[in-house]
Amino acid sequence: MPKVTRDDVARLAGTSTAVVSYVNNNGPRPVAPATRERVLAAIKELGYRPDRVAQAMASRRTDLIGLIIPDARQPFFGEMAHAVEQAASERGKMVLVGNTDYIGEREVHYLRAFLGMRVSGLILVSHALNDSAAAEIDAWDARVVLLHERPEAIDDVAVVTDDLGGAQLAVRHLLEHGYEYVACMGGTAQTPAVGDPVSDHVEGWRRAMAEAGLPTEGRLFEAPYNRYDAYRVALELLAGPHRPPAVFCSTDDQAIGLLRAARELRIDVPGQLAVAGFDDIKEAALADPPLTTVASDRSAMARAAVDLVLDDGLRVAGSRRERLKTFPSRLVVRTSCGCLS
Repeated sequence: MPKVTRDDVARLAGTSTAVVSYVNNNGPRPVAPATRERVLAAIKELGYRPDRVAQAMASRRTDLIGLIIPDARQPFFGEMAHAVEQAASERGKMVLVGNTDYIGEREVHYLRAFLGMRVSGLILVSHALNDSAAAEIDAWDARVVLLHERPEAIDDVAVVTDDLGGAQLAVRHLLEHGYEYVACMGGTAQTPAVGDPVSDHVEGWRRAMAEAGLPTEGRLFEAPYNRYDAYRVALELLAGPHRPPAVFCSTDDQAIGLLRAARELRIDVPGQLAVAGFDDIKEAALADPPLTTVASDRSAMARAAVDLVLDDGLRVAGSRRERLKTFPSRLVVRTSCGCLS
């Protein structure tokens, strides 16, 4: 059978081909409701399928949003990517996902690939945006929204959580239980000092400890973000002579690794060790015991990032603070901290 064209739809609907295009693309010009209904009925009757490649070549834009994340295998980033995909679908867009594995060269690779494909916009979860990546973004003059992290190397609009305030909430809660002090499982030596959520979690821990008049020296322990490597660090920490009474972990994945180590060493949580995390991944509620943690509205953050990256007025004037959209954090109390429920 011959391929159905836009001309065929226009003839059946009694409109111009331009009107058919406006209906298919939801713009750029408005179409009267009755006319729109005729066009949609003709599309359905004829089984017309728009040529998206031709549309992209004409507009120099695709229906794609690029999303670059560190590692989709980690539950937090997997859940964030799913939320972005849902929000993009609501706007009629599809999402291309690239995993950097925390490698700067791979981040540059995906930036070049996605921007070269003329994506409608790019959402970037960057662990430590380097100068090469920042230069790549500037070269394309692309619509970019930073999500979850806000590296200093680039001044594009960012959507983040109140990481510092959320960490303070968790540590204060642990201290209110009467624990002598709270240790912190932070990031690694490669964790950026500025603009990284884990750095803010550590700073929030420091501030909460200072408020309580407690020292932090010797109570911060480096650990990778994932549960597997954090588990190995936790085994050494908990088996040592100076086991802390409570630990605040900068990610839930770290906390889950810590809980596994405690079980192996037959340390009762929360009877002998209290634990709190950050992120409220879905597995936190199923941990043993259920994990007290800090949550943010990932769905709302994803929707805000998609809306911003598709907004023609994205590049607004103003200070860095004005270009930062911060969502509040909230404490989710379960039993790992010592609470009964």
